[in-house]
Amino acid sequence: MQRRLFLAAPALLAAAAAQAQTAAWPNRQSIRFVAGFPAGGLADAIGRLYAAPLGEALGTSVVVENRTGASGTLGADVVAKAAPDGFTLAVSHAIPFGFAPGVLPSMPYDPVADFTHLALLAEAPTVTVVLGRSPFTSMAQLLEAARTRPVRYGSSGVGSAEHITGAVVARAARATQLDHIPYRGTAPALQDLMAGQIDCLNAPITTLVGQLRDGSLRMLATSSEARVPGFPDVPTLAELGYGQATHTQWIGISAPRGLPTAIAERIIAAVPPIAATPAIQARLAEFASTPRSPALYGADFTRFVAGFRDHWVAMARAEGIVAA
Repeated sequence: MQRRLFLAAPALLAAAAAQAQTAAWPNRQSIRFVAGFPAGGLADAIGRLYAAPLGEALGTSVVVENRTGASGTLGADVVAKAAPDGFTLAVSHAIPFGFAPGVLPSMPYDPVADFTHLALLAEAPTVTVVLGRSPFTSMAQLLEAARTRPVRYGSSGVGSAEHITGAVVARAARATQLDHIPYRGTAPALQDLMAGQIDCLNAPITTLVGQLRDGSLRMLATSSEARVPGFPDVPTLAELGYGQATHTQWIGISAPRGLPTAIAERIIAAVPPIAATPAIQARLAEFASTPRSPALYGADFTRFVAGFRDHWVAMARAEGIVAA
């Protein structure tokens, strides 16, 4: 008996030390919050919106780190391969966790199995917009035109959420001449739309709110489940008969697989009070990026990510879309 206790002692001591370290977490060490997209985009904006109050709630600093490239998958891969110690988190995003698995030839991580998904923070729909002076005043008019002549829609690139959305709608509507024009990001696509080089644009609403409110752009449809607050006259794609294209470009908090339960619970518990503050709610309203109700945390968020990934992998493959 004494010999067995002696042999077990190192393992018991190691377990006790690990428990003590978890209990002391984060012990003032800063936390990396890795965003896979550049500064100024939705992932970066939401990450920075939550970073300071999350750090305050946890008793340390949370620093947003932009690791961009490959449709956000470079940043996600950094987190997937990080130690599960609570000091590296992902600003998880619909593209690297849902759309990219369907269009990239290979993935360096599994968007579900390689992560501990913690909280869904905000959602922004993809919207179809035209110039305020465009002859298209409805999505039905645009799609009807695309059945008989070329109508060009821009997106942020081949295999993007906006590209796949347009392809799914075009096939369902038999709009055989709805032609995709890819760009290196939303900004140059918007520039060409304003110059009249393309007929319409699919993009996250967050980058377009100002122009939609001043009338320089007109929204024809939104990919969200419900109509966008502030734009109650604009129908959803589901209302128009294209429910398979329903989605949001969601933003969340995720960690590497194997994150200790106690740390996961602390992070999850910190989010609801932050999300409920008037300052956070006001900023999300400015982005037209509302939190999901009811909120998704832990296992519920994980199931959401898995279902989202599976649906959009199937959609991308049905359309034969492969990112270069």
